[in-house]
Amino acid sequence: MDKIKLEILGLSSSQSQSGSFALVLGETPGSRRLPIIIGMFEAQAIAIEIEKIVPNRPMTHDLFKSFAHSFNYSVKEIVISDLKEGVFFAKIVCDNGMETVEIDSRPSDAIAIGIRFDAPIYTYEKIMSEAGIVLSDEKDEDDISELKKPVEKSSSPGSGSSTPPSKSDFDKLKNMPMDKLNDLLDKMIQSEDYEKAAKIRDEINRRN
Repeated sequence: MDKIKLEILGLSSSQSQSGSFALVLGETPGSRRLPIIIGMFEAQAIAIEIEKIVPNRPMTHDLFKSFAHSFNYSVKEIVISDLKEGVFFAKIVCDNGMETVEIDSRPSDAIAIGIRFDAPIYTYEKIMSEAGIVLSDEKDEDDISELKKPVEKSSSPGSGSSTPPSKSDFDKLKNMPMDKLNDLLDKMIQSEDYEKAAKIRDEINRRN
């Protein structure tokens, strides 16, 4: 299968899961986005490496890098390889010059490790078609108020706080017609609220 290259576009605090973050990956070249909900520790590990911050002691993902180098292994690429029931799976592709080894991983850990090796990130068209969000140049000016807007959204872990929407906000998705869901999805994409857009996307995929 042909692979699609991805790049990290940013991290934003999750509006629905306390202590979680939305990692937004972008197709390159292309306009599709792939939001993945990850934990606080993994988000911190990714943000620290992106910002080139050196911790006082090695983090777990730094330990993996040191361990790999000790045995002459490098990370060739990261592949978001599967999506089952809304859960993403990934593989860390390692190489020592003589053999290639694929290690199963969560995408968050795989990406946190991959960026420490400057390894490219890939996925497959099947996953992008199912879970990707397409950016549109057209702005929807309608006042769509089915979901509450977040009070605040941070661009990096620990840089701010947010107020998650109530459970009733997401219950409304289940009763919303498809055309309204698609309109709301476009609205969330335009506002770059990718975590909320992912929730709407999941509800649309659940009906298909």
